[in-house]
Amino acid sequence: MVLRPLEKKGFTLLPKTWVVQRTFRWLNLCRRLSKDYERLPETSETLIYIAMRGIMVRRLA
Repeated sequence: MVLRPLEKKGFTLLPKTWVVQRTFRWLNLCRRLSKDYERLPETSETLIYIAMRGIMVRRLA
């Protein structure tokens, strides 16, 4: 969690939170990862790796 500096008032741009939010959004686009259907955490981890590979391939193409 990124906290806002106490000495600044008004709008403050928080560093790099959008990177994490964007990545979670990409993972939620994968239908299998949108809900927690898996019983084992290893299976969920493997599906995240597969989804991220697909995202990287699409971005490189």
